[in-house]
Amino acid sequence: MTGIVNTAQAEAWNGYEGEHWATHADRYDAVNSGFNGYLLDRVDADDRVLDIGCGNGQLTRLAAARARSAVGVDLSGPMLATARARAAEVPNVSFEQGDAQVHPFDDGGFDLAVSRFGVMFFADPVAAFANVRRALGAGGRLAFLCMTALAGTDLGRVFGALAAFLPQPTGPDGSGPTSFADPDRTKAVLAEAGFDDVVCTHVEADQVWGRDVPDAARFIADWGPVRHHLGLVGSETAARATEALAAALEPFAKPDAVRLRGTAWLVTGRRS
Repeated sequence: MTGIVNTAQAEAWNGYEGEHWATHADRYDAVNSGFNGYLLDRVDADDRVLDIGCGNGQLTRLAAARARSAVGVDLSGPMLATARARAAEVPNVSFEQGDAQVHPFDDGGFDLAVSRFGVMFFADPVAAFANVRRALGAGGRLAFLCMTALAGTDLGRVFGALAAFLPQPTGPDGSGPTSFADPDRTKAVLAEAGFDDVVCTHVEADQVWGRDVPDAARFIADWGPVRHHLGLVGSETAARATEALAAALEPFAKPDAVRLRGTAWLVTGRRS
């Protein structure tokens, strides 16, 4: 990998977190793939697409099918290995390991930069998006999905059930997975990074978390941040937390799966 400034995230995504996402690629795609259309609808046939935080590469492959070419960039070696294996028969897709904040993209090498929940953990968001802007040609476009605030959402209800036992995934300063939950902050960051015409649109999609409640509860409990915090408390507290998690998932159990209604911001802009 070339230079890295986001060392904490690099450690996580090349350790347990990345291994879990790579091992359970289909499950994470079942959680997030309902949102794909919001980004794919913006891909034109002649576009050179950059997928930021591409993970296991599903969006990158789908974008390549609509575009001239697609390149996925991610910190995670384990997920990129999965991405490359799954794209072995796709001629116009490639993957690079790197930190998007400092990765040496070719100036103006892309027409469209997309991301499916891959931009929330930048060490310096302004610097990262400025680097992405440099990678876009004149009139280049940006479109990404990021989490909304958890309050009032299905996922917020589920994580709220853990609040009595474990820390919440978002810090009091708004850092963490909901770092771009405030559209005003998002617009300010992108404006400083050199993007115009920034629009934040609230979008929703179904998310499949498991085939039944026990399966979904185990999957969430094994997700990196939850697993980490479960390991910091005593066994009795951890057991009570997992029981509360399962109870919170019960209302979302359907005959075929546990389904939550996911919410996100679709953020679009243009290189100034």
